[in-house]
Amino acid sequence: MESELGRPERAADDDLVGSLVRTILSQNTSDVNSDRAYGSLRERFGSWSDVERASTRSIEAAIRSGGLARTKSERIRRILGVIRERAGKIDLTFLRDMETDAVLDYLESLDGVGPKTAACVALFGLGREVVPVDTHVHRVVGRLGVVGTPASPEKTFEALRGVVPGGASLSFHVNLIRLGRRYCRPSRPDCTSCPLRRLCDAARGRKALD
Repeated sequence: MESELGRPERAADDDLVGSLVRTILSQNTSDVNSDRAYGSLRERFGSWSDVERASTRSIEAAIRSGGLARTKSERIRRILGVIRERAGKIDLTFLRDMETDAVLDYLESLDGVGPKTAACVALFGLGREVVPVDTHVHRVVGRLGVVGTPASPEKTFEALRGVVPGGASLSFHVNLIRLGRRYCRPSRPDCTSCPLRRLCDAARGRKALD
């Protein structure tokens, strides 16, 4: 798959709070829009403490390009407050010393942070061996049949735990998204051109029907 879709590299990111906020901003929008919103937020506010102290309206104005700005501004401000209350400051570096399951549990305890967002922070922020499951990953994994056909993204996430070889989680996650966008689309998938067609249950089934 890497020969066709590339070998992604994890960018070093020492700001775990930023990784969490960036992931929240990416919910239900494109990478371009969420990156623009994150850049605008960081440009307007000097620190995460400044964001927490700001009005929801000010945060909303800064992240408007990312979509769902009101909901996300309230969520971000609330989460920053909870982190400060628990840790005494707005900092998540303590996650580096925690086991992966404990990291996921902590992040999911924050209101508005689900399994996918928590897994993204664990993978991209901490380099942990987890595979975040979005709609693309869930769809492709289900069609491939590598762990059966889980009923939900959450079930797919659990099914993949321990299945993906160590060191391959980042490539597996990113390239399944690329595969889902380029070939394994929700409707009219391009099975003929897909580099995984010989390994795919769905592609074999479509061929049998042709």
